[in-house]
Order: sequence, then structure tokens, then C-alpha cells
Amino acid sequence: MGLATMEQPPARPWHPVRGAEGASTLWYAIMRKQTRGVYIGTVCIRHSPHHASLLQAGWHEVDVDSIRAFDDED
Repeated sequence: MGLATMEQPPARPWHPVRGAEGASTLWYAIMRKQTRGVYIGTVCIRHSPHHASLLQAGWHEVDVDSIRAFDDED
């Protein structure tokens, strides 16, 4: 296991996290939870009852820098 790169994509099964077009991390939180050895993810509105219930259920907010789109200039 490790971080995916442009040359080495993530191992299957991989499903992108879906969110509203133009979703901003100012308003939305990307959440993940490890279950049965894999991570599952979702997008929710920050500071909403759903966000609070996910945190109480053991979900963790993903840091934006760890999921930022790859930059060709790096």
C-alpha cells in the first residue's frame, strides 16, 4: 500500500468520491472510514448534522493536501 501517483494508480477496487460540481472544501468535507481493510469515502457539507453524525460514527476528515489533484509542474 502507499500513495497513488500519476505513474502508479491506486489498486482496485477504486471508486472516485462524488460530489457536487464545483464543490469547495470551504463548504464540503471529504470524509473517509476504514472498514473491512479498505477505505470508503463520502462528501458532506461541513458543520451539518450529517457531518457531526459521521464524526461520531468514526469517520475522519481527509486533509485537502493529501487529496489535491496532481500538478504537472511538480
